[in-house]
Amino acid sequence: MNRILGLHVGVIALLLALHFVLPDYHHVSLARILVLTVYALGYNLLFGYTGLLSLGHALFFAAGLYGAGMSMQAYGWTAGPGFLFGFSCAVLMALGIGLLALRTAGVSFMIVTLMFSQVGYLTTLYFNEHTRGDEGFVIPLELRQVFSIDLSVEDTRYLAALALFAVAVLIKLAIVRSPTGRILVAIRENEERTRMLGYDPFRYKLTALVLSGAFAGASGAAYGILFGYVGASFASIQYSILPLLYVLMGGVGTVLGPLVGTVAMFYLIDIASGLTSAYLFFVGAALVILILVAPKGILGSIRDRWARWLP
Repeated sequence: MNRILGLHVGVIALLLALHFVLPDYHHVSLARILVLTVYALGYNLLFGYTGLLSLGHALFFAAGLYGAGMSMQAYGWTAGPGFLFGFSCAVLMALGIGLLALRTAGVSFMIVTLMFSQVGYLTTLYFNEHTRGDEGFVIPLELRQVFSIDLSVEDTRYLAALALFAVAVLIKLAIVRSPTGRILVAIRENEERTRMLGYDPFRYKLTALVLSGAFAGASGAAYGILFGYVGASFASIQYSILPLLYVLMGGVGTVLGPLVGTVAMFYLIDIASGLTSAYLFFVGAALVILILVAPKGILGSIRDRWARWLP
């Protein structure tokens, strides 16, 4: 346990050290990556540990994003209350969706979550006068503050993103190593046998979905506050697919895999899009190669071959 905790604290310390040495472009990029990693951490809790494939997580990300952004714009709230409101919106959304969607399983669950997500996306477009649709809106600079700390400034934005990531990864580590985390893995491996042992799979899957939605909502709220923009594109199917790609590339069912996958995918897209407009070809090719060479993702394959102790 000390080795595992030390690894995760060491990664956080390394990211803090990078704050002082990275050039401006990569400094901003890594802040964005850290916020999106929180999204992927939550997705991996549901997909990697519980075995539930969702195509509707953009709904929870957008709930946090719009909950924070619209409340701040409408009521003049600063970043703290806005973040808490966006986070609460995502948690309640995940609870409501979970109570309905978890009555299905397998492909049906995937389709139902996709349908709910599309309803959310179309809603942001329909109420264009409030959400500004695809055009989106900018959160005023004077509202992006916590205790007079300006979160729009590059240095504080990075540190805020790192703080969110640190809290999320340590909470995730505690969850997956707890009895609840082991029950989630048992449900993934054999739901019927878990039920025979006296556990209620529905209750634990609902818990996993709500926790996953909470991570997504925190990421969405933080994204809007730290980068100052809210738009309907964040509620589209693309933002339901992205966390799945991050997790597949980094390692399904690993704590730090989403960070590895988000970094790899972000820079792959960034570099490829600078070379050609057909950058998705390179993304697809990279995923095919990864599946052939490391079917469990980068960190997942490392765990299988050299470091069985990795959570």
